[in-house]
Amino acid sequence: MATTRPVALVTGASSGIGKTTARALVAAGFEVIGTGRKTSGLTPPAGVTYLDLDVAGDESAAAAVQQVIDRFGRIDVLVNNAGIGSAGAVEENSVAQAQSIFNINVFGVIRMTKAVLPHMRAQGGGRIINISSVLGITPQPYMALYVAAKHAIEGYSESLDHEVREHGVRVLLVQPAYTKTGFDANAAQPDTPLPLYAERRRIFDEVIAAAMKDGDDPAVVAKVIVTAATDPKPKLRYTAGPLASRVSTARRLVPAGVFDKQIRKLNRMPG
Repeated sequence: MATTRPVALVTGASSGIGKTTARALVAAGFEVIGTGRKTSGLTPPAGVTYLDLDVAGDESAAAAVQQVIDRFGRIDVLVNNAGIGSAGAVEENSVAQAQSIFNINVFGVIRMTKAVLPHMRAQGGGRIINISSVLGITPQPYMALYVAAKHAIEGYSESLDHEVREHGVRVLLVQPAYTKTGFDANAAQPDTPLPLYAERRRIFDEVIAAAMKDGDDPAVVAKVIVTAATDPKPKLRYTAGPLASRVSTARRLVPAGVFDKQIRKLNRMPG
């Protein structure tokens, strides 16, 4: 069943930013397929088709993309939104936990990208929009695995964009700051906790909870994703919301020592 409308595939669309983005893309005129690990029993937003997908599995990623191609005939936009947060000091995260987080947040993006690229090249165009974060360009103590994954996505996306641009495909980054979702509640907690870090972790939890409470509405991020999907002259990076814009500017312009002190102050750390 080919469609005359552009087709967007949004991963992690069962809640939060992904669900709001799926709704916004429908309003912008897209045929939208949203994915989640288990979508049975969920009611998709009007105009959105739900599809089961586990980005941590090679076969699942390839099968989901093929299903969309078989049903709609094309994929014009892929929004790589699925991901998981992390908490804890680095010493408290095992290597196995690090591998699990990277398997979703980094290799999940790579799997989906490799699955859609042949189709986008064959049709002569397409956009892959990777949901990064301001933490893709800044540090955040007690979230090192998540931060490392987002830094990896930044480098991967910018490099890949150079490779595929001549084939009509663009790879773009959207960088939200804290957003009012269930992200922090669903973050992976340290699997080897140490008493040494318990108090710092407690303070971190308070800092993050306050930041999420005051964060942007998911609609702010969704609007920027739609802009990235439809911009006639797309940019490599799009910041989403005023805090993300301020952090991005500060990272570029503020002296390193001053920026370092501000990170410690915001996280209520000594010195």
